[in-house]
Amino acid sequence: MIDGAYETVVSRASGMDRALDAGQGIVRLAPAWVPRAFCTPGRRIRLHPDDYFPLGQTRGGIDERWLASAIRADNGPLTGANEGLSLVVDPEGGLLPFDEFVDHHKGEVIGDRLWNEHGKWPMYSKFFDNQQALPFHVHHRDQHAALVDKPGKPEAYYYPPQMNNHLGDQPISFLGLQPEVTREEVKEKLLGFRKGGDNRITDLAHGYRTQLGTGWDVPGGVLHAPASVCTYEPQAACDVLCMCESWSNNREVPEELLWKDVPADRHGDFDFIVELLDWEKNIDPFFVTNRFMRPFPTVQSRSDGESRYWEKWIVFRSTYFSAKELTVKPGENITITDTDAYGLIVVQGHGILGNHEIAAATLIRYGQLSQDEFFVSEGAARAGVTITNQSETSDLVILKHFGPDNAELASHA
Repeated sequence: MIDGAYETVVSRASGMDRALDAGQGIVRLAPAWVPRAFCTPGRRIRLHPDDYFPLGQTRGGIDERWLASAIRADNGPLTGANEGLSLVVDPEGGLLPFDEFVDHHKGEVIGDRLWNEHGKWPMYSKFFDNQQALPFHVHHRDQHAALVDKPGKPEAYYYPPQMNNHLGDQPISFLGLQPEVTREEVKEKLLGFRKGGDNRITDLAHGYRTQLGTGWDVPGGVLHAPASVCTYEPQAACDVLCMCESWSNNREVPEELLWKDVPADRHGDFDFIVELLDWEKNIDPFFVTNRFMRPFPTVQSRSDGESRYWEKWIVFRSTYFSAKELTVKPGENITITDTDAYGLIVVQGHGILGNHEIAAATLIRYGQLSQDEFFVSEGAARAGVTITNQSETSDLVILKHFGPDNAELASHA
Protein backbone atom coordinates (compact mmCIF):
# COMPACT_ATOMS: atom_id res chain seq x y z
CA MET A 1 0.00 0.00 0.00
CA ILE A 2 1.17 3.54 -0.81
CA ASP A 3 -0.31 6.99 -0.02
CA GLY A 4 -3.56 5.27 0.87
CA ALA A 5 -5.01 1.89 0.05
CA TYR A 6 -3.64 0.95 -3.38
CA GLU A 7 -0.32 0.40 -5.13
CA THR A 8 -1.40 0.07 -8.76
CA VAL A 9 -2.70 3.59 -9.50
CA VAL A 10 -1.77 4.47 -13.08
CA SER A 11 -2.73 6.98 -15.76
CA ARG A 12 -3.27 5.49 -19.17
CA ALA A 13 -5.75 6.41 -21.88
CA SER A 14 -6.05 2.83 -23.09
CA GLY A 15 -7.25 1.70 -19.66
CA MET A 16 -9.75 4.56 -19.46
CA ASP A 17 -11.21 3.64 -22.84
CA ARG A 18 -11.19 -0.07 -22.01
CA ALA A 19 -12.98 0.40 -18.68
CA LEU A 20 -15.79 2.46 -20.21
CA ASP A 21 -16.23 0.16 -23.23
CA ALA A 22 -16.07 -3.10 -21.26
CA GLY A 23 -18.68 -1.87 -18.81
CA GLN A 24 -20.96 -0.56 -21.57
CA GLY A 25 -20.85 2.93 -20.07
CA ILE A 26 -20.74 1.76 -16.44
CA VAL A 27 -17.43 1.58 -14.54
CA ARG A 28 -16.52 -0.01 -11.23
CA LEU A 29 -14.88 2.10 -8.52
CA ALA A 30 -12.49 1.04 -5.77
CA PRO A 31 -13.33 2.04 -2.16
CA ALA A 32 -11.88 5.45 -1.20
CA TRP A 33 -11.20 5.52 2.55
CA VAL A 34 -10.53 8.78 4.42
CA PRO A 35 -9.20 9.13 7.98
CA ARG A 36 -10.02 12.09 10.24
CA ALA A 37 -7.78 12.94 13.19
CA PHE A 38 -10.64 14.64 15.07
CA CYS A 39 -13.09 11.70 14.85
CA THR A 40 -13.64 8.25 16.35
CA PRO A 41 -14.76 5.59 13.84
CA GLY A 42 -18.27 4.22 14.37
CA ARG A 43 -17.25 0.98 12.59
CA ARG A 44 -20.36 0.78 10.40
CA ILE A 45 -18.84 1.33 6.93
CA ARG A 46 -17.99 -2.35 6.57
CA LEU A 47 -14.24 -2.06 6.87
CA HIS A 48 -12.47 -4.92 8.66
CA PRO A 49 -12.27 -4.28 12.46
CA ASP A 50 -8.46 -4.47 12.33
CA ASP A 51 -8.24 -1.81 9.59
CA TYR A 52 -9.84 1.31 11.03
CA PHE A 53 -6.44 2.76 12.03
CA PRO A 54 -4.18 1.70 9.13
CA LEU A 55 -2.15 4.90 8.90
CA GLY A 56 -0.95 5.32 12.48
CA GLN A 57 -2.05 7.42 15.45
CA THR A 58 -1.25 10.82 13.96
CA ARG A 59 -3.64 10.33 11.04
CA GLY A 60 -6.64 9.24 13.08
CA GLY A 61 -9.14 6.53 12.27
CA ILE A 62 -11.09 5.90 9.10
CA ASP A 63 -14.62 7.16 9.54
CA GLU A 64 -15.37 8.24 5.97
CA ARG A 65 -15.70 6.49 2.64
CA TRP A 66 -15.90 8.86 -0.33
CA LEU A 67 -18.08 7.90 -3.29
CA ALA A 68 -17.70 9.01 -6.93
CA SER A 69 -15.09 11.52 -5.81
CA ALA A 70 -13.00 13.44 -8.33
CA ILE A 71 -11.24 15.42 -5.59
CA ARG A 72 -8.70 14.63 -2.91
CA ALA A 73 -9.10 15.06 0.84
CA ASP A 74 -7.45 17.99 2.58
CA ASN A 75 -6.05 16.35 5.70
CA GLY A 76 -2.91 18.39 6.20
CA PRO A 77 0.72 17.73 5.20
CA LEU A 78 0.51 13.94 5.69
CA THR A 79 -2.42 13.52 3.28
CA GLY A 80 -1.79 10.75 0.76
CA ALA A 81 -1.47 11.62 -2.92
CA ASN A 82 -4.80 9.95 -3.79
CA GLU A 83 -6.57 10.20 -0.45
CA GLY A 84 -10.30 10.61 -1.00
CA LEU A 85 -10.04 10.21 -4.77
CA SER A 86 -12.14 7.50 -6.39
CA LEU A 87 -10.28 5.06 -8.64
CA VAL A 88 -11.73 3.34 -11.69
CA VAL A 89 -11.02 -0.39 -11.95
CA ASP A 90 -9.34 -1.29 -15.26
CA PRO A 91 -10.70 -4.74 -16.23
CA GLU A 92 -7.17 -5.74 -17.29
CA GLY A 93 -5.60 -4.65 -14.01
CA GLY A 94 -4.64 -1.41 -12.35
CA LEU A 95 -6.63 1.52 -11.04
CA LEU A 96 -7.27 4.80 -12.83
CA PRO A 97 -7.72 8.20 -11.11
CA PHE A 98 -11.36 9.21 -11.44
CA ASP A 99 -10.56 12.89 -12.01
CA GLU A 100 -8.33 11.97 -14.97
CA PHE A 101 -10.95 9.50 -16.20
CA VAL A 102 -13.53 12.30 -16.33
CA ASP A 103 -11.04 14.70 -17.95
CA HIS A 104 -10.29 12.06 -20.60
CA HIS A 105 -13.90 11.26 -21.51
CA LYS A 106 -15.46 14.64 -20.71
CA GLY A 107 -19.13 14.82 -21.77
CA GLU A 108 -19.12 11.20 -22.87
CA VAL A 109 -19.12 10.25 -19.20
CA ILE A 110 -20.74 13.07 -17.22
CA GLY A 111 -22.77 14.59 -20.08
CA ASP A 112 -22.10 17.66 -22.17
CA ARG A 113 -24.19 19.90 -19.93
CA LEU A 114 -22.14 19.24 -16.80
CA TRP A 115 -18.84 19.19 -18.67
CA ASN A 116 -19.53 22.50 -20.44
CA GLU A 117 -20.77 24.18 -17.27
CA HIS A 118 -18.24 22.82 -14.78
CA GLY A 119 -15.37 21.16 -16.66
CA LYS A 120 -15.34 18.41 -14.02
CA TRP A 121 -17.55 16.08 -11.98
CA PRO A 122 -18.66 18.72 -9.46
CA MET A 123 -20.00 16.64 -6.56
CA TYR A 124 -19.29 13.53 -4.55
CA SER A 125 -21.00 11.63 -1.79
CA LYS A 126 -19.62 9.93 1.28
CA PHE A 127 -20.45 7.74 4.21
CA PHE A 128 -19.66 9.63 7.40
CA ASP A 129 -19.37 7.21 10.31
CA ASN A 130 -18.44 8.71 13.67
CA GLN A 131 -19.05 7.06 17.03
CA GLN A 132 -19.66 10.46 18.57
CA ALA A 133 -20.91 13.80 17.30
CA LEU A 134 -18.78 15.86 14.94
CA PRO A 135 -17.83 19.33 16.23
CA PHE A 136 -20.25 22.16 15.40
CA HIS A 137 -18.84 23.62 12.19
CA VAL A 138 -19.66 25.41 8.97
CA HIS A 139 -18.74 24.99 5.32
CA HIS A 140 -18.09 28.14 3.34
CA ARG A 141 -20.33 29.69 0.74
CA ASP A 142 -18.79 30.39 -2.65
CA GLN A 143 -17.75 33.98 -1.92
CA HIS A 144 -15.79 33.06 1.21
CA ALA A 145 -14.33 29.84 -0.17
CA ALA A 146 -13.02 31.79 -3.18
CA LEU A 147 -10.74 33.72 -0.82
CA VAL A 148 -8.75 30.50 -0.31
CA ASP A 149 -9.12 29.34 -3.93
CA LYS A 150 -11.85 26.80 -3.23
CA PRO A 151 -15.54 26.46 -4.14
CA GLY A 152 -18.27 26.56 -1.52
CA LYS A 153 -19.58 23.38 0.02
CA PRO A 154 -23.30 22.76 0.47
CA GLU A 155 -24.12 19.22 1.59
CA ALA A 156 -27.03 17.00 2.54
CA TYR A 157 -27.66 14.06 4.86
CA TYR A 158 -29.62 10.84 4.49
CA TYR A 159 -29.68 8.18 7.23
CA PRO A 160 -29.78 4.74 5.55
CA PRO A 161 -31.20 2.02 7.83
CA GLN A 162 -28.95 -0.56 6.14
CA MET A 163 -25.82 1.19 7.46
CA ASN A 164 -26.99 1.73 11.02
CA ASN A 165 -27.00 -1.34 13.23
CA HIS A 166 -26.39 1.15 16.06
CA LEU A 167 -26.74 4.94 16.37
CA GLY A 168 -23.52 5.74 18.20
CA ASP A 169 -23.11 7.76 21.39
CA GLN A 170 -25.05 10.90 20.40
CA PRO A 171 -27.77 10.34 17.78
CA ILE A 172 -28.75 14.02 17.86
CA SER A 173 -27.77 16.59 15.22
CA PHE A 174 -27.33 20.25 16.10
CA LEU A 175 -28.39 22.33 13.10
CA GLY A 176 -28.54 26.08 12.69
CA LEU A 177 -29.18 28.53 15.54
CA GLN A 178 -32.14 29.39 17.72
CA PRO A 179 -34.06 32.29 16.10
CA GLU A 180 -33.36 34.74 18.96
CA VAL A 181 -29.56 34.22 18.92
CA THR A 182 -27.44 37.28 18.09
CA ARG A 183 -24.16 37.61 16.24
CA GLU A 184 -22.51 38.84 19.42
CA GLU A 185 -23.54 35.68 21.26
CA VAL A 186 -21.97 33.56 18.54
CA LYS A 187 -18.76 35.62 18.62
CA GLU A 188 -18.59 35.23 22.41
CA LYS A 189 -18.77 31.45 22.06
CA LEU A 190 -16.07 31.47 19.38
CA LEU A 191 -13.78 33.48 21.65
CA GLY A 192 -14.04 30.53 24.03
CA PHE A 193 -11.33 28.84 21.92
CA ARG A 194 -8.88 31.18 23.68
CA LYS A 195 -9.99 30.01 27.14
CA GLY A 196 -9.61 26.28 26.47
CA GLY A 197 -12.11 23.55 27.23
CA ASP A 198 -15.69 23.55 25.93
CA ASN A 199 -17.03 26.79 24.43
CA ARG A 200 -20.56 25.30 24.55
CA ILE A 201 -21.56 26.85 21.24
CA THR A 202 -24.26 24.22 20.71
CA ASP A 203 -26.15 25.89 23.58
CA LEU A 204 -27.21 28.32 20.84
CA ALA A 205 -28.48 25.62 18.48
CA HIS A 206 -31.47 23.30 18.13
CA GLY A 207 -30.93 19.56 18.51
CA TYR A 208 -32.82 17.04 16.38
CA ARG A 209 -33.16 13.32 17.08
CA THR A 210 -32.21 11.10 14.17
CA GLN A 211 -35.00 9.53 12.14
CA LEU A 212 -33.60 6.73 9.97
CA GLY A 213 -34.82 6.90 6.39
CA THR A 214 -34.98 10.72 6.37
CA GLY A 215 -32.45 13.51 5.97
CA TRP A 216 -31.49 17.19 5.97
CA ASP A 217 -30.40 19.82 3.49
CA VAL A 218 -27.41 21.81 4.82
CA PRO A 219 -26.44 24.74 2.56
CA GLY A 220 -23.08 26.47 2.81
CA GLY A 221 -23.02 28.92 5.72
CA VAL A 222 -25.29 26.81 7.97
CA LEU A 223 -23.79 25.60 11.25
CA HIS A 224 -24.12 21.89 11.92
CA ALA A 225 -22.86 19.11 14.16
CA PRO A 226 -23.99 15.81 12.61
CA ALA A 227 -25.24 13.04 14.85
CA SER A 228 -23.23 9.91 15.61
CA VAL A 229 -25.10 8.06 12.84
CA CYS A 230 -23.65 6.52 9.69
CA THR A 231 -24.76 9.14 7.19
CA TYR A 232 -24.90 9.20 3.41
CA GLU A 233 -23.79 12.71 2.42
CA PRO A 234 -24.05 14.06 -1.14
CA GLN A 235 -22.13 17.34 -1.36
CA ALA A 236 -20.29 19.75 -3.60
CA ALA A 237 -16.78 18.64 -4.58
CA CYS A 238 -14.71 20.43 -1.97
CA ASP A 239 -13.21 19.83 1.49
CA VAL A 240 -13.49 23.35 2.93
CA LEU A 241 -14.53 23.83 6.56
CA CYS A 242 -14.36 25.91 9.71
CA MET A 243 -14.64 24.16 13.09
CA CYS A 244 -16.55 26.36 15.56
CA GLU A 245 -16.78 24.08 18.62
CA SER A 246 -13.73 23.84 20.87
CA TRP A 247 -14.54 20.50 22.52
CA SER A 248 -15.87 17.33 20.85
CA ASN A 249 -15.22 13.59 20.87
CA ASN A 250 -14.11 13.98 24.51
CA ARG A 251 -11.14 16.05 23.43
CA GLU A 252 -10.20 19.61 22.54
CA VAL A 253 -10.63 20.69 18.93
CA PRO A 254 -7.40 22.45 17.85
CA GLU A 255 -7.93 26.16 17.20
CA GLU A 256 -6.07 25.72 13.91
CA LEU A 257 -9.21 24.02 12.57
CA LEU A 258 -11.16 27.22 13.25
CA TRP A 259 -8.79 29.06 10.87
CA LYS A 260 -8.15 26.17 8.45
CA ASP A 261 -9.78 27.81 5.42
CA VAL A 262 -9.57 31.45 6.46
CA PRO A 263 -7.23 33.82 4.54
CA ALA A 264 -3.98 34.31 6.44
CA ASP A 265 -4.60 38.03 6.92
CA ARG A 266 -7.92 37.27 8.68
CA HIS A 267 -6.55 34.74 11.20
CA GLY A 268 -7.59 35.86 14.66
CA ASP A 269 -10.51 37.87 13.28
CA PHE A 270 -13.55 36.35 14.98
CA ASP A 271 -15.87 38.77 13.20
CA PHE A 272 -14.80 37.13 9.95
CA ILE A 273 -15.87 33.73 11.27
CA VAL A 274 -19.31 35.18 12.03
CA GLU A 275 -19.38 36.54 8.46
CA LEU A 276 -19.04 32.97 7.19
CA LEU A 277 -22.54 32.24 8.50
CA ASP A 278 -25.62 32.59 6.34
CA TRP A 279 -27.47 34.34 9.12
CA GLU A 280 -31.00 34.15 7.75
CA LYS A 281 -30.76 30.41 7.10
CA ASN A 282 -29.24 29.72 10.52
CA ILE A 283 -31.96 31.52 12.50
CA ASP A 284 -34.82 30.51 10.19
CA PRO A 285 -37.87 29.84 12.42
CA PHE A 286 -39.09 27.41 9.73
CA PHE A 287 -35.79 25.53 9.62
CA VAL A 288 -37.45 22.11 9.71
CA THR A 289 -39.97 23.02 7.03
CA ASN A 290 -37.24 24.32 4.73
CA ARG A 291 -34.40 21.88 5.45
CA PHE A 292 -35.84 18.51 6.55
CA MET A 293 -36.23 15.86 3.82
CA ARG A 294 -38.74 13.03 3.92
CA PRO A 295 -38.35 10.81 0.79
CA PHE A 296 -40.99 10.70 -1.94
CA PRO A 297 -41.37 8.37 -4.96
CA THR A 298 -40.05 9.18 -8.42
CA VAL A 299 -42.47 9.59 -11.32
CA GLN A 300 -41.23 6.38 -13.00
CA SER A 301 -41.59 4.42 -9.77
CA ARG A 302 -45.20 5.52 -9.29
CA SER A 303 -46.13 4.93 -12.92
CA ASP A 304 -44.65 1.40 -12.83
CA GLY A 305 -46.87 0.52 -9.88
CA GLU A 306 -44.15 -0.15 -7.26
CA SER A 307 -44.89 -3.86 -7.24
CA ARG A 308 -41.47 -5.06 -8.50
CA TYR A 309 -39.36 -2.16 -7.33
CA TRP A 310 -39.66 1.29 -5.85
CA GLU A 311 -37.45 4.35 -6.12
CA LYS A 312 -37.50 7.48 -3.98
CA TRP A 313 -35.90 10.89 -4.03
CA ILE A 314 -33.98 11.07 -0.76
CA VAL A 315 -31.98 14.29 -1.42
CA PHE A 316 -33.89 16.92 -3.37
CA ARG A 317 -33.71 20.43 -1.89
CA SER A 318 -30.36 21.54 -3.35
CA THR A 319 -29.55 22.55 -6.92
CA TYR A 320 -25.94 21.37 -6.41
CA PHE A 321 -26.72 17.63 -6.15
CA SER A 322 -29.52 15.14 -5.58
CA ALA A 323 -29.90 11.47 -4.68
CA LYS A 324 -32.27 8.52 -4.97
CA GLU A 325 -32.77 5.22 -3.18
CA LEU A 326 -33.68 2.29 -5.44
CA THR A 327 -35.09 -0.94 -3.98
CA VAL A 328 -35.52 -4.01 -6.23
CA LYS A 329 -37.58 -6.85 -4.79
CA PRO A 330 -36.19 -10.43 -4.63
CA GLY A 331 -35.90 -12.17 -8.01
CA GLU A 332 -36.98 -9.14 -10.05
CA ASN A 333 -35.37 -7.84 -13.24
CA ILE A 334 -36.00 -4.17 -14.09
CA THR A 335 -34.69 -1.41 -16.35
CA ILE A 336 -34.34 2.10 -14.92
CA THR A 337 -33.68 5.23 -16.98
CA ASP A 338 -32.22 8.47 -15.67
CA THR A 339 -31.56 11.80 -17.36
CA ASP A 340 -28.09 12.35 -15.86
CA ALA A 341 -24.88 10.52 -15.00
CA TYR A 342 -24.58 9.26 -11.44
CA GLY A 343 -22.49 7.38 -8.92
CA LEU A 344 -24.00 4.54 -6.93
CA ILE A 345 -23.34 2.39 -3.91
CA VAL A 346 -25.04 -0.94 -3.10
CA VAL A 347 -26.04 -1.10 0.56
CA GLN A 348 -28.07 -4.34 0.60
CA GLY A 349 -28.27 -7.50 -1.49
CA HIS A 350 -26.56 -8.74 -4.65
CA GLY A 351 -27.29 -9.10 -8.34
CA ILE A 352 -26.39 -7.76 -11.79
CA LEU A 353 -26.08 -4.13 -12.93
CA GLY A 354 -25.73 -3.94 -16.72
CA ASN A 355 -22.94 -6.45 -17.29
CA HIS A 356 -21.42 -6.08 -13.80
CA GLU A 357 -21.88 -8.36 -10.82
CA ILE A 358 -22.79 -6.25 -7.80
CA ALA A 359 -22.94 -7.02 -4.10
CA ALA A 360 -23.26 -4.99 -0.92
CA ALA A 361 -20.06 -5.23 1.08
CA THR A 362 -19.95 -7.31 4.24
CA LEU A 363 -16.32 -6.89 5.35
CA ILE A 364 -13.65 -5.10 3.29
CA ARG A 365 -9.94 -5.15 4.05
CA TYR A 366 -8.09 -1.87 3.64
CA GLY A 367 -6.60 -2.05 0.15
CA GLN A 368 -9.10 -4.65 -1.09
CA LEU A 369 -11.53 -4.09 -3.96
CA SER A 370 -15.29 -4.50 -3.67
CA GLN A 371 -18.30 -4.93 -5.97
CA ASP A 372 -20.55 -2.33 -4.38
CA GLU A 373 -19.59 0.96 -6.06
CA PHE A 374 -20.01 2.09 -9.69
CA PHE A 375 -20.36 5.16 -11.90
CA VAL A 376 -22.98 5.27 -14.65
CA SER A 377 -22.29 7.52 -17.65
CA GLU A 378 -24.99 9.82 -18.95
CA GLY A 379 -25.40 7.72 -22.10
CA ALA A 380 -25.91 4.52 -20.14
CA ALA A 381 -28.31 6.26 -17.74
CA ARG A 382 -30.46 7.60 -20.59
CA ALA A 383 -30.44 4.27 -22.45
CA GLY A 384 -31.62 2.50 -19.30
CA VAL A 385 -29.72 0.32 -16.83
CA THR A 386 -30.98 -3.25 -16.38
CA ILE A 387 -30.75 -4.48 -12.80
CA THR A 388 -31.41 -8.00 -11.55
CA ASN A 389 -31.86 -8.94 -7.92
CA GLN A 390 -30.45 -12.46 -7.71
CA SER A 391 -31.58 -13.07 -4.15
CA GLU A 392 -34.73 -15.05 -3.42
CA THR A 393 -35.16 -13.42 -0.01
CA SER A 394 -33.40 -10.06 0.26
CA ASP A 395 -34.17 -6.69 -1.31
CA LEU A 396 -31.44 -5.15 -3.47
CA VAL A 397 -30.96 -1.53 -2.30
CA ILE A 398 -28.88 1.05 -4.19
CA LEU A 399 -28.16 4.70 -3.36
CA LYS A 400 -27.60 6.94 -6.42
CA HIS A 401 -25.94 10.39 -6.31
CA PHE A 402 -26.34 12.97 -9.09
CA GLY A 403 -24.68 16.26 -10.03
CA PRO A 404 -26.15 19.79 -10.19
CA ASP A 405 -29.51 20.73 -11.67
CA ASN A 406 -30.79 17.21 -12.31
CA ALA A 407 -33.29 17.54 -15.16
CA GLU A 408 -35.65 14.87 -13.84
CA LEU A 409 -35.81 16.40 -10.37
CA ALA A 410 -36.36 19.84 -11.86
CA SER A 411 -39.47 18.49 -13.63
CA HIS A 412 -41.03 17.79 -10.19
CA ALA A 413 -40.90 21.46 -9.23
